Parts: sequence; C-alpha cells; structure tokens
Amino acid sequence: MYRRFIRPVVLVLVLGIAGNASADLVDHWRLDEGSGDTAFNSVAGGVDGAINGAIWANDPPRGVVLSFDGVDDVVTMVDYKAITGGASRSMSLWFKTDGAGTGPNGRGLFGWGTPAGSGVRWELAINMQGDPRVPGALRINASSGTRTGQTVVTDSEWHHAVVTLDDDGSPTSEEMYVYLDGVEETYSQTNAGVAINTGSDADVRIGNGVRDDQNGFFSGLIDDVRIYDHALTEAEILAAMAGGTGAYPFALSPDPADGTLIEAAWANLSWSAGDFAVSHNVYIGDDFGDVNDGAEGTLVGDQATTTLVVGFPGFPIPDGLVPGTTYYWRIDEVNDADPNSPWKGDIWSFSIPPKTAYDPVPSNGAESVALDAELSWTGGFGAKLHTVYFGDNFDDISNAVGGPVQGDPFFTPPSPLELAKTYYWRVDEFDPPNTYRGAVWSFRTEGTAAKPDPAKGAVGVSPTPILKWTAASLAASHEVYFGVDADAVNNADKTSPEYKAAAALGEEIYDAGRLELETTYYWRIDEVNSTHTGSPWVGNVWNFTTGDFLVVDDFESYDDIDPLPGEPGINRIFDKWIDGFGTTTNGALVGNDLPPYAEQTVVHSGAQSMPYLYNNNLKTSEATLTLVYPKDWTEEGVTKLSLWFRGASGNAADRMFVALGNAVVYHDDPAATQITGWNEWVIDLTEFAGVDLANVNSITIGFGTKNGPTAGGTGTMYFDDIRLIR
Repeated sequence: MYRRFIRPVVLVLVLGIAGNASADLVDHWRLDEGSGDTAFNSVAGGVDGAINGAIWANDPPRGVVLSFDGVDDVVTMVDYKAITGGASRSMSLWFKTDGAGTGPNGRGLFGWGTPAGSGVRWELAINMQGDPRVPGALRINASSGTRTGQTVVTDSEWHHAVVTLDDDGSPTSEEMYVYLDGVEETYSQTNAGVAINTGSDADVRIGNGVRDDQNGFFSGLIDDVRIYDHALTEAEILAAMAGGTGAYPFALSPDPADGTLIEAAWANLSWSAGDFAVSHNVYIGDDFGDVNDGAEGTLVGDQATTTLVVGFPGFPIPDGLVPGTTYYWRIDEVNDADPNSPWKGDIWSFSIPPKTAYDPVPSNGAESVALDAELSWTGGFGAKLHTVYFGDNFDDISNAVGGPVQGDPFFTPPSPLELAKTYYWRVDEFDPPNTYRGAVWSFRTEGTAAKPDPAKGAVGVSPTPILKWTAASLAASHEVYFGVDADAVNNADKTSPEYKAAAALGEEIYDAGRLELETTYYWRIDEVNSTHTGSPWVGNVWNFTTGDFLVVDDFESYDDIDPLPGEPGINRIFDKWIDGFGTTTNGALVGNDLPPYAEQTVVHSGAQSMPYLYNNNLKTSEATLTLVYPKDWTEEGVTKLSLWFRGASGNAADRMFVALGNAVVYHDDPAATQITGWNEWVIDLTEFAGVDLANVNSITIGFGTKNGPTAGGTGTMYFDDIRLIR
C-alpha cells in the first residue's frame, strides 16, 4: 500500500500495550540543531544527549541530520536508562546507511539495558554483510532472544521502521514486532520465549550497540529519534512517519487488503477511519484514473459507517462483480469543521479471478524448461473440470476441440520432450453448462542458450553493448545472429547477413559495436555440437532497445585477465584508467587489489562499477581514461556529461572534479566525497572552457585541487555509467 507520507525510510521501534490510544511521547531527539555537541530533548524534562564524534549534515528530504562515521561516533544520554523491565515502550528513528560499520554481528542503531544476560538488553541493530541471518536487515535484540527482519535496509535510502512489544503481563522475544516503512516485517526468530526484562546498566545510546563487542558503531545518517511509553497503533506509526506525534487523518487498514484476489461476485469492504473523520466519501470503479480523479460514476456517496457491500442488488455494482476485473476504491475522510477536510485517501484494489485458466507453470514464453516438467495452472473462477490440449504446433492447439476432461489442475506431457523445442498448450475450463476457452501458452525446452544480457525487452541499453548469455548443457560452440528485423533474425541461417560470429564454449559474449540510439535490435544464439544429431539447436529471438545517450564508460567490459610476467595488461580496469600507482604525487588507486578488479557488488547498473581510492595527503588524486570512442562529444546532439558517483560519510571531506585536458569542473559540494548513495552529477559541456568538443582525447576524475595539492585525507568512492546525454 502506497503512502503519501512515507518518505525515504524511517524506523519506528514500538513496544507497549496494544490498543492504547494516547501517543505519550517520553523522549524526542529531533537532531535538527545543525551545530554544537548536544542533541536536545524536546520533551519537557527529558534528558539531552552528548554528541561524541558525530557531525551535523544536511540531507534532503530530511534536512539537518546527524552523521555517524562507523568508527567511534555515538550520542549518549548520560545516566539515562529509559524504559526497563517488561514495560511497554516505543522507540523510533529515521536512518540511512550503505552498510559500512564495525562490530562482528552488526551495527548498533539505538539501545539501552544490560549488555549480557537473558532478555535484559534492548537494542536495534543492522546485520553485517556476512551475517548467517539476513545480511543488511534490521535485528531487535533482547540479549539471547532476537528477531530479524527480511528486508535489506543498507541501500543508502531513508527508512522508517517500528518494533513493538506488547506488555501482556509476560512479554517474550517473539512478541517483538518490526515495522519498516509502515509495514510489518516477516521474521527469523532466535530463541523464542525469552522473557523481556530490560536492565539498567547501560545508558541510552544512539549510533552504537549496547555491547561494543557485538554490535558496533553505525555508519550513516540518523534523524528524529523518539521513545514512547506504549505500543503505537498503525495510525500512530503512520502519523510519526508523517512527522506528527499522534493523530492520523487518513483512512487506513482496508479489508480486503490492497491487492487481494476475491473468489466471489460480491465483497464486503471495510476500513479504519482517520482520526478526524465525521463521514466518508467512497469512490469505486474499474479504472484507476477514474477513481483517482473522482470521475463521474465512481462516487458512491458520503456515509457515516466504515463498511460497504458491493456487487449485490441494491448496492453499488448491483449486477455483481465481473470475473477477470480489477476494482479500485478510495475513501476520502470528511470533517466539514476542519479546513483541511476532505483528506484524500490512497487508492486500494481487489480483483476477481477470470473464468479462464491463469498463472501457467511454466510461465508463458518460458525458456530452458526441463524435459520432464509437469504443467500446472490456477483454475478459472468457478471451474469444475479442465481440458488440456498439448503439442508442438500453434495452429493445432489453437483450433483443437473436444478433448478429454480432468479434475486436477496439472498435466504431465507425453515423454520424452525434445531438446530446444517450442511446445504449445491450452486449458479450457468447464463450469456447467459453460466452457471458457483458454489462451494458448508456450514454453521452450532446455538445450538453447539462456539468461540473455541485456535481458529480453530491456530498454535504455548502451548503444555500444556487450551481449552475454549462458551456454546450454550440450553446447560445444555458439552461433550469433543479430539485426533490426525480428523475422529476419528468426529465420536467418549462416548465409544470412544477420549471422555475425561463431563463439567458442566459454566465450559467451559478443561485442555488437556502435548501434543507433533509441533503436530496437533483435538477437539469437544457436547452440552447436557436431557430435549430436539435433545440432544446431536454434535459439529464441531476444530484443532490446538502445537508450538516448552515448557511453563514455559503463565499466562492463573490464576483465580480470593478468598478463604474463613482463607483459603489459590489456583490459583490467586499471590498465585503462591510469591512476597514481607507483607515483608520489598522485594519490589515486583504481580497482581492487585482487580479482575481480572492477567492483561487482556496489554498482549503479549492470554488473560492474569502478572503485576509486583517494589519498590527498599532500597529493592530488587523479585517474585518467584515454578515449577511443566517443571522441566527438557533439555527436547525436549531446550537450551534457552525466556520471554516477557514490561516497561515504566516513570519507575525508574533499573536492571532486572532472577534467578534459586542462579544463576543470568542480562539484558544487566541497565535501562531495561524503555524499552517500548513488548520485548523478550532470555537467553542461560548455563548462569545459577551451576544449574542442569534437575531438576529446581523455577524461580525468580527480579529488582535491588540480595542480594544487594540500593536506588532506583518504576515502573510497565508486563511479558508474559515465554518459553523454542530450
């Protein structure tokens, strides 16, 4: 369910008595001071926090926030133990991290209690990347009892989460609930049944765990930290995410839940009212845009109750809900005495399944299907019996009639199926007295190449793509077909112009060269093995569409092939991007020390990016790529340079620049190295004064002041998708 007020991610930890309607805010550290070493508590009488190491930052949309370096930064509420024992409580915060940090088990976000013992610690942490649970997910610790969420939050986005403990007289570790962005997480549980009895040995801390030897220091940004004395309701959680401290004006908790499939011709809708609602305007229809706009015919009316029957005589949609239709509905909360009324609600949906069979397994168009695969599907709404037609000719299956009926929604094809062959099947559903004819589905058996890269149907692909695929089990070599006409590629043989190359086994790669912008291309890989009578096995036709840009470097072509002793490297990332290795004045080092030399985990798109270590201790860091293509930076009407970069809050603050020869452009932020997450830097080419844009020989990425080294620090950056755009 989409929420207008869900900004990049917030975290709200809630422990308390479910159903308590008062939002009693015990502590609220807004972290919006912007200067100084004190985190003030905005609740009267609340304990202020002492800031040790963490620095103020500005990060939209949160604005002023506190930045933690993952080494030793922490905010401590000296001699404050917060809520102890098994009492209800809620704690909340916004956070943003890329996953860096210390601690063998994770990074501590917020906590207090007693470091060791059963159920005596209260602590929120993020799993380290090597954690056997879910790496990068939230974990709530009560010492020996823990619960781990399943969503990775180390994505350099803002997050909101909630953990709840209901003091029912004997709260235990499996009664801790985590909500991320307003939605409850699913969990893995360690030591269920551990009684919650939070101790009072460690002070409340933000940015660090209760036990330094387990959950270390947090690296990233934190904002708006709160503790409540009860378990927040869903409405209170959403209100906190919206920046408030209590009431939530919008309708919520739809029943049926958003996206539900209902096997009935009618439905009973209900919802929870917003806190200020006196009545409710209900909209429903089968067109999202009409319901969103409140078009004529979608408004049911203004009603006092929070329930509505639809699809029944005398009610909206009196002729019944139509199978195969998705319905959209919206509740606007109304209070004429409030100038903010009405509060327009989110659009929810539910669907009625079709009368025809649906959700085939294997899916329609599936590739590399096993020769012994069993077919299955979901029966149409009301279906009692099924008729299955199966074969290798589309027309035969499409025209088939009068087949035998069966009761089960699965079918075992006659064996053996043939390698690299396309099969067709159709399922007709019988709901007496009517038969509902199914669509013709298809799949292709194993034996042909799979996993095309670019993926089938991909858009915005580099106009200088490197095509890749996965070899079939029997392949000894490959034949590559490529062109702009789907039929021509599909029908091509080795005498056709669409035939481009032969590739040996182990070389599942083809350089398509320079392609036209915004053009759809088609390609096919045939698998070859002369020792088998079925060879060659003709592949499927895949397609992709190029983007509206020229690629300076997308970092996808670099390999890990080391030269023989004494020979120069050829295509490792540092063979092309010449850095400061072996020099005393250039502090740049590009690539990893060991294969893979290009980064394959922290990427913006594709499979690789460029890791870049800078050391500006009386140096300037520069890495330079000599251009082969594109050298003409006026081609195709391009006017701007775009590159994606990623820094870290723990980096030494420094300038970042791009140079074409002697023409230098600096990033607007003098501490660009500390900008977290992937960020696009767009530079108008006119800023490179004096450069012949029709003949650009090289591009340099650097840190510090070009030709002016000063005392500076170190850090690690990542770069990806350097492009010329219109």
